[in-house]
Amino acid sequence: MTSSVGEPPSPAAGLLYGIGLGGFVDGIVLHQILQWHHMVSATGDHPMTTVAGLEVNTLADGFFHLFSWFAVAGASIVTLAQWRQGRLPPSWRFHLGCVLAGWGGFNLVEGLVDHQLLGVHHVRDDLGGPLAWDLAFLALGALQVVVGWWVARSGSQELAVRAWEPRPVAGAGGA
Repeated sequence: MTSSVGEPPSPAAGLLYGIGLGGFVDGIVLHQILQWHHMVSATGDHPMTTVAGLEVNTLADGFFHLFSWFAVAGASIVTLAQWRQGRLPPSWRFHLGCVLAGWGGFNLVEGLVDHQLLGVHHVRDDLGGPLAWDLAFLALGALQVVVGWWVARSGSQELAVRAWEPRPVAGAGGA
């Protein structure tokens, strides 16, 4: 195994946090608080207006939240692995830029797959013409990726300028 001490941080943790947290925001805000849609609310087979339809949609939403939880847990594991490797800590700009890019990437993939390709739900299933909302969701995702990439890039340049040297933590044993 090669040593990673002093290597720059990987964007993987921030991207995974963005995917997971973006999924949680989507599920909590759009599914639960605003109730604009659920995971399979546009299929016709599981209408939100029936108890049986809501049961199926709630189950599907639960699996969606489970996916989001696994993404955040994965991000935590990647973060710990990078710490143990002695990689440089990310700057706030780098980390938040990666989180924003991951969230935007999540929105793009989820919007293209669920809204456009599969048509299992739309941003606003309670409206007759949801295409404008779906396109705005995709545009927001693209903007998040671009801004996130720009912020992360400026943060990685900031990290390169810092003369950071890894130092052992007092009382910490290597494992």
